[in-house]
Amino acid sequence: MVLSHGGEPRRSDRLAGHRKTEEGPADVLDDASLELAGKPGARAASADRAAARRAERRAERVTGGAQELEQRLTDLLRGGLSEAGRPGYGLWEETAARMVDAQAPGLAARTRELESIPASGPGWPARLLEECALLHLLDSAWLRLGLLPGPLAATVRTRVGLTSSAEGPSVRDHWLVLAQYDTPDGRIVTRRIWLYGGGSGRIALLLSYGAPGRAPARALPVGAVIDAEVTPYPGGGGLRVELGTAFGEPVAAGAPPPGGTTADAVAAYGNALRDDPWLDAWPAALRDVVPVPSGDGWQLVGATDGSALPVAASALSRPGLWKLVALSGGSPLTVFGECGHRGFDPLVAWCPAGSEGVGPGAAVALT
Repeated sequence: MVLSHGGEPRRSDRLAGHRKTEEGPADVLDDASLELAGKPGARAASADRAAARRAERRAERVTGGAQELEQRLTDLLRGGLSEAGRPGYGLWEETAARMVDAQAPGLAARTRELESIPASGPGWPARLLEECALLHLLDSAWLRLGLLPGPLAATVRTRVGLTSSAEGPSVRDHWLVLAQYDTPDGRIVTRRIWLYGGGSGRIALLLSYGAPGRAPARALPVGAVIDAEVTPYPGGGGLRVELGTAFGEPVAAGAPPPGGTTADAVAAYGNALRDDPWLDAWPAALRDVVPVPSGDGWQLVGATDGSALPVAASALSRPGLWKLVALSGGSPLTVFGECGHRGFDPLVAWCPAGSEGVGPGAAVALT
């Protein structure tokens, strides 16, 4: 109600109030009245409408943020990439803050990653241009979301930062815990747990989060098998799942998962890019590979076909690489990790026969 001079309601407001008192009960019955009447169906419908309105308002804010980001990328390319290498260049942090205001944390995170590229060494303009192109692709996909197929649209929502619930039929299986590792993600810690379903042959990902300075609560022993149900999330290639009911305690596993060649891993990553062009890596188990030094780095060479896959630079400084070399001792073994455009990041290895100190078939974490 708008107040006029002296705090008295304006005449138009008084007339409107008078008209409302003359309306019948059916005309003024609203959601609140229905709730007071104790109708569960009406309460549920009202909650659904409120949720839809909130989702619509957030989508509008994300769209505004995406349009602003597009303009800033355009200005950067028109002015030249060299400006981004200038010390004190603050466009990325400012833009990321704007994406946070637009409730698009996924866009904000990808924007912040651009800030470190100019300091990444020779060739940084090409790498910056590649990442700007991927960011532009994500912006464009969001702005044309209604034209995309359902699975790709779900992936775009996830990449932008919109949350979703696990849906679809649950899958019960005996899940082998392939790997577990934590990564800092801004002010929180993200834990990734990879699973392999012995009956379904499916690889699944569990995500959990911890407050600043605290590890996530969920933890599963690498190499163990759990009998449990999982429910998939939409998008993201169908990898992410929610852990449901567990039937019994984890038990020790006696064998690694079936693996493929390095060529199989590269092909699987390429196929996954069709569903998620922003995918950095794809899970893969390599069978019968040997770690071999190569120039300034290492590569995993197939013992049967001689094909090779370089080890990602991020893994070269970790102690896990030397664990892998020691476990192999020049003999082939099975390795699970993530294969992407930066190479293969080994996360766990299974001891070959004849290993000293560790039983054959035992899983050894490399993270």
